[in-house]
Amino acid sequence: MAEAKAVSVDQVTIEAYEKAKGDGVETVFDRVSRIKPCPIGAGGACCKNCAMGPCRVPAPKNREETPEEKAKRTGVCGATAETIAARNFARMVAAGASAHSDHARGVAETFLKAAKGELKDFAIKDEQKLYQLAMDLGVEIDDRDLKDIAVEVGEICLAEFGKQEGEIIFLKRAPLKRQEIWRNLGIAPRGVDREVVEMLHRTHIGVDQDYENILMHAARTSLADGWGGSMISTELQDVMFGTPEPVAGRVNLGILKKDHVNIIIHGHEPLLPEMMVIASQDPEMLKYAESKGAKGINLGGLCCSANEILMRHGIPVAGNFLQQELAITTGAVELMTVDVQCQMESLQQVASCYHTKLITTDRRARIEGAQHIQFEEERGLEVAKEILKMAIDNFANRNQDRVMIPDESKEMVVGFSHETINYLLGGMFRASYRPLNDNIINGRIRGVAGVVGCNNARVQHNSNFMVMIKELIKNDVLVLTTGCSAMAAGEMGLMTPEAALEYAGDGLRSVCEAVGIPPVLHVGSCVDNSRILMAATAMVKDGGLGDDISDLPAAGAAPEWMSEKAISIGEYFVASGVFTVFGVTWPTTNSEAVTKYLFEKYEDSLKGMWAFEQDPVKAAQMMIAHIDKKRKELGIDKARERILYDMEKRRELDAA
Repeated sequence: MAEAKAVSVDQVTIEAYEKAKGDGVETVFDRVSRIKPCPIGAGGACCKNCAMGPCRVPAPKNREETPEEKAKRTGVCGATAETIAARNFARMVAAGASAHSDHARGVAETFLKAAKGELKDFAIKDEQKLYQLAMDLGVEIDDRDLKDIAVEVGEICLAEFGKQEGEIIFLKRAPLKRQEIWRNLGIAPRGVDREVVEMLHRTHIGVDQDYENILMHAARTSLADGWGGSMISTELQDVMFGTPEPVAGRVNLGILKKDHVNIIIHGHEPLLPEMMVIASQDPEMLKYAESKGAKGINLGGLCCSANEILMRHGIPVAGNFLQQELAITTGAVELMTVDVQCQMESLQQVASCYHTKLITTDRRARIEGAQHIQFEEERGLEVAKEILKMAIDNFANRNQDRVMIPDESKEMVVGFSHETINYLLGGMFRASYRPLNDNIINGRIRGVAGVVGCNNARVQHNSNFMVMIKELIKNDVLVLTTGCSAMAAGEMGLMTPEAALEYAGDGLRSVCEAVGIPPVLHVGSCVDNSRILMAATAMVKDGGLGDDISDLPAAGAAPEWMSEKAISIGEYFVASGVFTVFGVTWPTTNSEAVTKYLFEKYEDSLKGMWAFEQDPVKAAQMMIAHIDKKRKELGIDKARERILYDMEKRRELDAA
């Protein structure tokens, strides 16, 4: 088993791991210490796309190779390390885009049913956002009934996934220069289904064998995710469940309660979680919990399901990706629901060591040994109450002698949607990004960074997030964060307005104090990275910082990434013109040519590029250097002295 202090920088996680260790329960931290990655596969040069392989192509030698040596670095079919690495990278993009967009399709289908009045438990909560979305989609509003508008919006959004020709509609939200770049390169995406299918076809044996051509279609596929599937999901979720506004919450395993029925909601789709929130507040369910000896019902979230109900309802967060098993090993969780993405298959094995029931709720994602209860939108609240009742009935089976709930959880302020940031900066009648742009221009804020992504057990839990984010805000860089990164920032105490006083540089601190915001803004779940795209676009459109996203003093990072979704997110940020740094490992290192293309040549065409740096301080400094480079190009790199004009100087100006 791993050394407890080595697993995390978070003391709560360390305590929970020690409890698991004492109980003899194996977790991800133990498995990662005994399973070593294949260096050839990790570098992207292992191909298993046909039955003549797998072909493991070694990295090139650190010298000029002979033709014979180079010829040996191919697969059976003759595919080079460059082709293999590009194919593997592109397939990661396709898989990540599929995950986000399949999530979004389910949301769109539910939205359309709700709009038609076919679902009694789902409705339109944010009418204003529906009207704005309708205008963006070209839906006429006039004096039409709200239901008719919603139905047409739902039909258009659902049709976007399978669009065979033309461009996805939300590309028009991007700056005009960015749209021109995509069209000139021939990578303005059609529907995400179309692009993913073509990506998988291109990477089949014997099809596309030009690594540059493969990687440009990878960019196109990712754009269909970021400006398509993910953005659709975010928009429709806001319309159905409400656009997030700042709300107080708590994070970490200490949110569990000894005298309550504890239920963990884990996964990514917000449909069941929304119903669970409503069901947990039902007087009959609360009374039933009391009849079983509990003082109440306590919901907690994990991963992006947590972000969804946190930012809309203030439901506390139990933890991020690497804490999912530890939530169960506290011995205090009656039931955990999982839907899709990021749930470990080991959860059932861990749950079997305690009284916890593990419930899968989606037909696409079952776990052997877990009980399955299919979530059906038509009876959403009924299913939620059925699951809730199971948890309450299981409360009596809790072994109090095996319960260890950590004492600590942290406060945080979350829910900074694009609309909320707009409002906070400018007020109700003049909402805009002008104050943000002005403070970037005058140098109080150096730039903006998006720090996102999952945890990776190959590095100390939360360490890269903590170090990178602190380095950025210390240097006056405002940080926007989503997903597991957001939870890490919360667990480190970086998501309250007071954090600016302790951790932010003088300039950023002064802005945070004036507006009343944290130096690290929680903008949502992993599909909500589309909110960051919208924020970047708003900054461009407000003026003074160039005419494209690539002109902004901005950068992105995923310092602890692990999933294919992260690669898709990073790729659509790069394809949108953002300098993007990943940590831990990089999937093309066994091909120098492919890596150079992603790290250097992408910038020539896309005006954005990738970078890789394992050290989070060095990675943050790379981001700051890029931000400073963009400030210089914009001519805002030098501090400007404030001059107070008296009447004589004003007359001189008028005369001139």
